[in-house]
Amino acid sequence: MSVKTARLRRVSSPDIELTESLQKNWLFNFKIKRPFYFNPKHREFYNCIKNPKTKMGFVDGPAGSMKTYIAVYAGLELIRQEEFSKMVYIRSVAESAERSLGSLPGEIDDKFSPYSIPLEEKVTEIADRGTYSMLKQKGIVEAIPVNFVRGLTFNKSLVIVDEAQNLSRKELTTILTRFGRDSRYIVIGDCNQADVNKSGYREIFNKFNNKQCTDNDIYSYEFGNSEIARSKILRFICSVLGT
Repeated sequence: MSVKTARLRRVSSPDIELTESLQKNWLFNFKIKRPFYFNPKHREFYNCIKNPKTKMGFVDGPAGSMKTYIAVYAGLELIRQEEFSKMVYIRSVAESAERSLGSLPGEIDDKFSPYSIPLEEKVTEIADRGTYSMLKQKGIVEAIPVNFVRGLTFNKSLVIVDEAQNLSRKELTTILTRFGRDSRYIVIGDCNQADVNKSGYREIFNKFNNKQCTDNDIYSYEFGNSEIARSKILRFICSVLGT
């Protein structure tokens, strides 16, 4: 009986290793569709995210200029290539950056779920159906409210900070100082669309938009109405509103 057990152990071990290998390969072999549309500025920002030397990238621009789409698109490619172990999505929890999730019903995932919809929509638009649920379940894609960032350290992660114009200077400082080893930050915002009174985004964007930062592999980009690709009417609306 002990001989049979020993044989079973010798046979089953490679099978387990093979199963784990197949699961890992399946996780990182999801398909990505061709990009919707990239103009030269879009392409420059995309190349920045994909560049192994990049430590941090900032992009400021109007609604519909594909800021989040490009970040998530490049992020999924990097995840599939196993350049990073996870993609972390951070944003303000509400129109007021000072508002707490405590007043909302449910557990943390339930509370933050409405605010992670933009990430889910982008992943669904870019990759195979079911990719978002699969990556979220495996912890490869993670959405975190800004309130829960303090005390964390992001290692080997692509961190996307979305709607940064709705974050205070204190919150942005907290997020940016969570930088760990082998990580890359992408900070996305629109200086003209802040929903809070004490946005710190413009100040932070300006602080990092200089040659000294570029020399340290931190890059800044500014999109205009020419980068709006969602629809022609949105481009017209933004031009009328002066955003």
